[in-house]
Amino acid sequence: MDIRRADQIAASLEQLVFSGEFRDGERLDELRLAEQFHVSRTPIREALQVLVTSGLAEQVPRRGVFIRQPGPVELMEMFETMAEIEAVCGRLAAMRMTDQDIEALTAANERCQEAIQDSDPDRYYSENETFHQIIYRASTNSFLEKQALQLQNRLKAYRRIQLRFRGRLEQSMSEHSEVLLALQEGNADRAASVLRSHVAIQGEKFHQLVASLKR
Repeated sequence: MDIRRADQIAASLEQLVFSGEFRDGERLDELRLAEQFHVSRTPIREALQVLVTSGLAEQVPRRGVFIRQPGPVELMEMFETMAEIEAVCGRLAAMRMTDQDIEALTAANERCQEAIQDSDPDRYYSENETFHQIIYRASTNSFLEKQALQLQNRLKAYRRIQLRFRGRLEQSMSEHSEVLLALQEGNADRAASVLRSHVAIQGEKFHQLVASLKR
């Protein structure tokens, strides 16, 4: 129960960071947060470690946990790298996926659609993570899968918040359908191209994301 509550608190803290409640470099006080969320310090510590793991916060020995937001250049570089990693995963998966992999991917995609119908962006993101992780695993390259998972986790907070932009959920779902079709057909080049575009944040969307971090 503590771990699940910690994940909920971590998600709430992400939103507070993006809404400007916490600033870059600000120390996160365990006691004050425990009082704010009406919990013991244990789930707060767990939640802070979630933020540290994702890169949204930094653990400083003997000083505590501090908010750490990347600048726009670093953020763009991370998304560019993620897009290329996803493209490689998609290319390999298109050639190596089993029927069971396709079934699992189809089921994950259907759950994404259900989350949209229920107007639940957080559940959509959770199922979206599963959708992408199936592709990583289906690449059958364990080193590549590990790198993809690490960067997926690093960008989790930013990929989740951009799903709240107007129209993005429906657009993301449409892109999923293209990815699924390319993988079903075994079209490696198409799968790589669609996944690259799906993950990359370009133009207006990137400016919206950066603006949301400065509020």
